[in-house]
Amino acid sequence: MNYTQTLDWIHSFKANGRRPSLERMRYLLTLLDNPQDTFPAIHVVGTNGKGSTTSFLQHILTASGYHTGTFTSPFITRFNERIAIDGKAIDDQALVAVAKVIRPIVDSPDFQHKVGRVTEFELVTTLMFYYFANMANVDIAVIEAGIGGTYDSTNVFKALAVICPSISFDHQETLGNTLTEIASHKAGVLKTGVPFIFGKMAEPVEQVFKEKAKQTHSPIYALGHDFSIVSNGRAFDFKSPKDNLSSIQLKMLGKHQQSNASLAAMTALLLQPSFSAISLKIIREGLEQTIWAGRCEWLGPNLMLDGAHNEDSIAKLVDLLKTEFADKTIHILFAGLRRKPLAHLLEELADFDVAVTTFDFYQAQALEDYPASYTKVSHYKDWLSQVNDNPEDLFVVTGSLYFISEVRNYLLQA
Repeated sequence: MNYTQTLDWIHSFKANGRRPSLERMRYLLTLLDNPQDTFPAIHVVGTNGKGSTTSFLQHILTASGYHTGTFTSPFITRFNERIAIDGKAIDDQALVAVAKVIRPIVDSPDFQHKVGRVTEFELVTTLMFYYFANMANVDIAVIEAGIGGTYDSTNVFKALAVICPSISFDHQETLGNTLTEIASHKAGVLKTGVPFIFGKMAEPVEQVFKEKAKQTHSPIYALGHDFSIVSNGRAFDFKSPKDNLSSIQLKMLGKHQQSNASLAAMTALLLQPSFSAISLKIIREGLEQTIWAGRCEWLGPNLMLDGAHNEDSIAKLVDLLKTEFADKTIHILFAGLRRKPLAHLLEELADFDVAVTTFDFYQAQALEDYPASYTKVSHYKDWLSQVNDNPEDLFVVTGSLYFISEVRNYLLQA
């Protein structure tokens, strides 16, 4: 197999959809000698903020000198970035090599007769575990869960710590229709004695977390209770029983990113006894270096991309725009997936000049299906043409991360 053939093979499993079960994962990993048990790892779960929190922690660990793997989804620029070492995506040859090990197993009639065809996410998760254990030899990994927790394909290892940045409504068809149901799924990754670090939550969600932590005898570190941040505009102070940092200045904007950064800092302090190269100086350095593609990312002096694709992330984008750019005329281009509550998400953006469009993805909302009250743009390139002509205005591209990926790739190649 070459690289293109490898990607085609991986994506051929997409049609298998989502089938919540860990039977296939556990059986497959057993056949591979359980690579997930051979290196230490952090598990990141939740609704929004997983990718940013993963990136903050990876930057801290890499800056400390540790060979750090990350597993994230979806990709923004290229598939390979989902499996990365020290922020650098797995190279094509390595991806092909690890796929050649796993393909004969998952394609075999005996395997499929016993547990069925794997899903794409199960396959990619397995590729990651095998690569980190047998080819990259990581010192530590930060592994982002998919949409769930209890039955998520990543829930097959005992983490050094579990982090949850947020719980909000998304993927209700799989996770449930209440925040407590969603929280129960996410907290399902917690194992006996594993520390649980989480952001500010609604009281019922916090109670779900505390009850789960009680069952697993897990120490909890809740933002706002056990450690805290004090925001001072674009800087913030981090305070914890272990140590404090003042005037941290992130490249990523927004109070939600300050929250995500504090979770990474708290986790890094908890890791210090086993990873002694971590220091306060390096925690600051790692946090302040971090950027995360497609999240409050500047692609020009007045053009921002932000993958806000559900109610919570849209609310955080609105707060950022009103807080940091109240003096600007703000134009927004939105495109989302048809399975999302798009009319409601668009209502949250009502204080701005909003246009809608569609993009090249099989689940994208068709342009004609958007409410008639919004300006409809046949192609995002047409909307982008006005950015340079209005340098005093702010232009924001938002919605599905798949949309953000397409626009970002176009802008970087232009």
